[in-house]
Amino acid sequence: MDTSANPAKHALPKKEDILLAFERISDYVKQTPVLTCNTLNQLSGASLLFKCENFQKGGAFKYRGATNAILRLSAAQASRGVCTHSSGNHAQALALAAQNQGIDAHIVMPDNAPEVKVNAVRGYNGKITYCEPTLEARESTLEKIQQETGAEFIHPYNNVNVIEGQATCFFEFLQQTETKPDYVITPLGGGGLLSGTLLTARYFSPKTRIIGAEPLMANDAWQSLRAGTFIPSDNPQTIADGLKTSLGTITWPLIRDNVHDILTVSEESIVNAMFWVWERMKIVIEPSAAVPLAAVLENSAMFQGKRVAIIFSGGNVDLKKLPWIS
Repeated sequence: MDTSANPAKHALPKKEDILLAFERISDYVKQTPVLTCNTLNQLSGASLLFKCENFQKGGAFKYRGATNAILRLSAAQASRGVCTHSSGNHAQALALAAQNQGIDAHIVMPDNAPEVKVNAVRGYNGKITYCEPTLEARESTLEKIQQETGAEFIHPYNNVNVIEGQATCFFEFLQQTETKPDYVITPLGGGGLLSGTLLTARYFSPKTRIIGAEPLMANDAWQSLRAGTFIPSDNPQTIADGLKTSLGTITWPLIRDNVHDILTVSEESIVNAMFWVWERMKIVIEPSAAVPLAAVLENSAMFQGKRVAIIFSGGNVDLKKLPWIS
């Protein structure tokens, strides 16, 4: 395992760091496919290329960052296990990545976390501790677990080694396609995926414009970008449960200084985009993953005739609570 592990002491990943991360995690992550859909191309007026991280191990891109962060730990750190707080995809990604390395994963989850994601964490032998669904409760519960176990905290997104791992998603996309896209759009919650994508674009596809997409009902990043100062998320109410988190101290300035734009979408657009993908592409994505497609469909004039990469962030959806079934 890599001994240079303390993300607080790291600068943002450089070009060579992303290349090394891609190699480091290659034996553990899947190379996910890039798919197209004629119906959605016609509907949007753009040439859409979907990077399908819904097929990733753990069902989401989060597995890349969790794996990279764990492999960056020293042997001493790894021996004490890892811990985090997460409502879903990072929780199961960290539990799976830890299981693969034979170490413990202590996961703090809000008591209203989606059942499908709780079951996955259990399936990967994660040690779950429930808390009230507030940031304060998450952090205080996690602090107690850290004191008891000495486990290394792997933040869901505000961690340089996690961001470095997420950067491999768009890097892999660039290896799979011959022509660089005009745009790449990612969902935006805490900003780990968007931050990694921004860094990959800077080093390997500088002419590509990077867009973050978030629900109108959880638009803290959109507000922050336009205000020029960080505005935390305040009780967001969106079907895209993976995008309810606020930006972090690492992700916010990186996004503020580098993103080309942030687009917001309605709840109805998220559900419609998710439905289109299920019906026409025959693949399972979760609401958070549908947000970038919803952004294209709501802003079709902006993307007319353009080559647009969309990252489907995950496919961990509760099949008993599909949004188009009342």
